[in-house]
Amino acid sequence: MAHLCDKCPIRAKYDRNPRSLIGRLWRWHISFCPGWKKYFRSLDPAAQAELRNKYGIK
Repeated sequence: MAHLCDKCPIRAKYDRNPRSLIGRLWRWHISFCPGWKKYFRSLDPAAQAELRNKYGIK
């Protein structure tokens, strides 16, 4: 099953304006979303590191 997280329209709104309400909700949402966690774990280590830097993920 393909992950839709990389094409998520709400993620795109965060990328355009991280301080927007929708952007902040998306960022909060990924802290517990099982779909995002599965998507994140499916990435190679370099892509994971890039997302950690971009989105401030621990």
